[in-house]
Amino acid sequence: MIRILPPEIVAQIAAGEVVNRPASVIKELVENSIDAGAREIRVEVADGGKRLMRVADDGCGIPTDEVELAFQRHATSKLASAEDLLRIQTLGFRGEALASIAAVSRVTCATRAAEEEIGTLIRLEGGKVVSRRPLGRPVGTTVTVEDIFYNVPARRKFLRSSATERHHIDAWVTRYAMVYSDRRFVLVHDGRETLRSPGTGRMRDVLVAVYGGEVGSALMEILPEENESIQVAGFTSPPHLHRADRGAITLFVNGRWVQDARLTYAVIQAYHTLIPAGRYPLAVITITLPPEDVDVNVHPAKAEVRFRDGEGVFRAVQRAVRRALTEERGISAIRTFPGPAFVHSPEARFPERATGAPFRPVPMPGVSPPPSPDGLPVLRVIGQVAATYIIAEGPDGLYLIDQHAAHERVLYERLMAQRESGIPLQPLLEPVAVDLPPEWAGLVEAHQETLRRLGIEVEPFGGNTFLVRALPAVLRSAHPGEVLVEAARGLAEGSSPPEEWGIATKEEMEKAIIRQVCKEGAIKAGQVLSREEMEELLRALEGCASPRTCPHGRPTMIHISTAQLAREFQRR
Repeated sequence: MIRILPPEIVAQIAAGEVVNRPASVIKELVENSIDAGAREIRVEVADGGKRLMRVADDGCGIPTDEVELAFQRHATSKLASAEDLLRIQTLGFRGEALASIAAVSRVTCATRAAEEEIGTLIRLEGGKVVSRRPLGRPVGTTVTVEDIFYNVPARRKFLRSSATERHHIDAWVTRYAMVYSDRRFVLVHDGRETLRSPGTGRMRDVLVAVYGGEVGSALMEILPEENESIQVAGFTSPPHLHRADRGAITLFVNGRWVQDARLTYAVIQAYHTLIPAGRYPLAVITITLPPEDVDVNVHPAKAEVRFRDGEGVFRAVQRAVRRALTEERGISAIRTFPGPAFVHSPEARFPERATGAPFRPVPMPGVSPPPSPDGLPVLRVIGQVAATYIIAEGPDGLYLIDQHAAHERVLYERLMAQRESGIPLQPLLEPVAVDLPPEWAGLVEAHQETLRRLGIEVEPFGGNTFLVRALPAVLRSAHPGEVLVEAARGLAEGSSPPEEWGIATKEEMEKAIIRQVCKEGAIKAGQVLSREEMEELLRALEGCASPRTCPHGRPTMIHISTAQLAREFQRR
C-alpha cells in the first residue's frame, strides 16, 4: 500500500542528509555564526557531542518574530530567487540546517537581534516548539543541542566513541579557525578549553596555536598571484614535513570547507619527486573565484562543489603550491649522528657493475648552482663511506650524500629539461631482446611513440618480447633490458592513477617513466667512486632545482651542523 509519510518521519529522513554525527551539527551552527558576522564563536561539547553541544556567537542575532520561522524547513534569509543560486556568497543557503538539527534532538535557542532591546529563548523537541519566552541577553545567538538522535535510536547506535566524535568536531572547528583567522574561536570539551585562536587575522598565528610552534612556523606561505580570476592562498609544508594520509590537506573554496579528490591530488602532484611515496603534505589552502563559477548546491551537506572550469582550478592550485616549494628550498637535518653505515643495494641487479665500473658524470650545460641561500652551499669532498655515501664539508657542517639518490636527481632533471626539445638517443651496437609480463607488454606496444619521445626506441619481436634499439644518451651505461623494464613499470604507474584522481595526463605518464628509468641508470650503492667522480656528481647536484630529494622523494643528503657536532662531543 502506498501512503504519504507523516511530517515527523519526513523531517527525520531529511535530517539524515544534513546531520549524520555531532560534528555535522557543529559545522552547521558555526557556519551560521560566520554568516551572522560573529567576531567570537564559542563551541562547548560534552561527551563528544552525544550529550551536549553549544555554539555561542556575538553575531547579528535573530529578530523576535523570526525565531520560530528559522527552525522551519527551507526557511532562509540568504536566498530570494532561483537566480541567487548562481552566485551564492554565504555558507548557508538551503534553509535545512536548523530544522534538521531540531528534528533529531532537543534544542534551545537564545538570541537577540541588534535592533531589539529584549531577546528570545525558544525550546524545541523533535522539531516541535515546547516553550518560548522573552530573555535579556547580549546581541548574538546561542544554540544548545542535547541528546542528539534521542528519537532515532537506530541512528544513535551508529555513533562512534566519544573520543572519535570529538576528533571529528576538532577537525571542523580548527579548520574554520585557520581560514577565518580574523574571528576568535574557543573550543571547550567537557569543561576544558582545548583551543583558543588569537583572532588576529593572520592564518599563521592559528596554525601555530593548532599545530605547535615548530610545525606552524615551518609551513610555507602561498601568496596569490595578482590579476588572476582564480586566487590561491594559504600555507603548505616543506618537503621534509609530511603525513601518512591525505587528511592533513585542507581545502576551502570561497570560504567553504570542501572535500575534492582532484584538488587534493593537485596539491600532492605539486610535491612530485619531493616527498616519499605514500606520504602526503600538510596544507591549508583557500581558493577564491567568482561565485558564478562554482556550484555549491551539489549535496545537502554542502561539502562538495562543482567548477565551471575544473581543469583551470586544478592547474591554479598545483602551480601555486609548486611555486611556494621552489621559492623556499632547504636541506633536512638530523638531530643525532647516524650509526655505522652499511652497504644496502637492492637496486644492484647487476653486481658485475657494482664496483670498479667507470662513472661518467652527467654535465648540466647552461645550469649553474642556484645563487639563493636556499640552494646547496659549495661542498668540499672528504671521502666515501661503504662505497655508498659521499662525505662532504660545507660552510655550516658535515653532509652525507647518498650517491645513488643524488645521481637519480641529476639524471631526472637532465631528462626533464631535454624532454621538450627532444631527448638525444644513443643507438645500441646490437639490439637487446627483453621479455615482459603480458600486462606490461601491451602498454609498451601501445606507447612506443611515447617511449621514443623519451629516448627509448623499441620494436615488437613477437609475443611479449621487444627489441631495445636505443636509449637516452645520458643512460648509455645502463643495462638496456633493465631500462625497458623500468620504463614499463613507469607506464603502468603513470597510466593507472587512483580512480578518484581521474584520467592520467600525458605529462604524468612521461614523468613516471623518466622517474623509473633514472633509478636504473643512476650509479649504485656499493660502487667505488674516485674523488674526481664524487666532485663532478656534487657539482651536478648543485645545479639541480630540487637537490634535496631523489625523484621518488627520498632524501639525497643529511646534514649535521657544526653546532650539532659540538653538542655530540660535549664541547662548550
